[in-house]
Amino acid sequence: MTDEVLAIAADPEEHQAESSLRPKTLDEFVGQPELKEHLGIVLEAALERSEPTGHLLLCGPPGLGKTTLAHVVAHQMGASIRQTSGPALERAGDLAAILTNLEDSDVLFIDETHRLPRVVEEVLYPAMEDFQLDLVIGKGPSAHTIRLDLPRFTLVGATTRAGLITGPLRSRFELIERLDLYPPDDLELIVRRSARILGIELDEAGARTIARRARGTPRIANRLLRRVRDYAQVRASGAVDEDVARRALAVFRVDERGLDKVDAAILDALVRRFGGGPAGLSTLAVAVGEEPDTIEDVYEPFLLQIGFLRRTPRGRVATLAAFEHLGAPLPEARKAASLFDQ
Repeated sequence: MTDEVLAIAADPEEHQAESSLRPKTLDEFVGQPELKEHLGIVLEAALERSEPTGHLLLCGPPGLGKTTLAHVVAHQMGASIRQTSGPALERAGDLAAILTNLEDSDVLFIDETHRLPRVVEEVLYPAMEDFQLDLVIGKGPSAHTIRLDLPRFTLVGATTRAGLITGPLRSRFELIERLDLYPPDDLELIVRRSARILGIELDEAGARTIARRARGTPRIANRLLRRVRDYAQVRASGAVDEDVARRALAVFRVDERGLDKVDAAILDALVRRFGGGPAGLSTLAVAVGEEPDTIEDVYEPFLLQIGFLRRTPRGRVATLAAFEHLGAPLPEARKAASLFDQ
């Protein structure tokens, strides 16, 4: 185990492109105004006291900027950042190796914090509270504990499943913030900023078209922008306007509401196979060939937000809007049901 475990995206080229688009400061960061205000106060106060800022926990669906904010914290504090993830820390020794190699005021970013093994999590408690590390030397009757002093550091945790963070760990974070899905206006600003960085000729209508289909997520907005750029380069003049953006997104199967083929598969399964539901999450996951966690964390938040899906005690239910979007007739048994009242 090295002293820093990097969370690298499956596609290195995509990861590099995404990293190049990340804002470096809070002023450059678009959206999440309440979070930015809170974080700005905390960072400014820490700088005035010449000490590391308190530990920070960021919650919310994937792609909303949790990793970006961790880098913003490090940049604005003038500190280095070490990055790892919960699943990568299998043993207490893995975390101990990282902690003992931190420098004063470093930022330690742990993605998917809710997936930390319990034995690793317990090592974090004294490290977060007292900046000390407890190590057990030896085994059996001769085993004894030693305590090492650690440099003062800032832990930034990120999670898509805030409910799975244990109480003792949650209580040790000084600031807990949730990132919400972005409105189209904020996403349009993000798309236009990314286009300037990537050197893409993009007009206002083209940016608006991409933003409205990005499912409230900056990561998706930037991904769609790159795909539209590729289409414009190969099938058009290279410039992106509304017509080029629409044609490109149609080729990549992103509809006018921002639904991709997996979203469409989820709705199609609910509407056509299960008569609108209710259907259990595991049953729905098998029907579309995705993991239950992926559906719950990645796809459901947007479908719930736009009113195509509802959660009930009996399972997931497609709304009247979902039937209308797919052009499917509403079952007779459902027409008078209050579940579909708008």
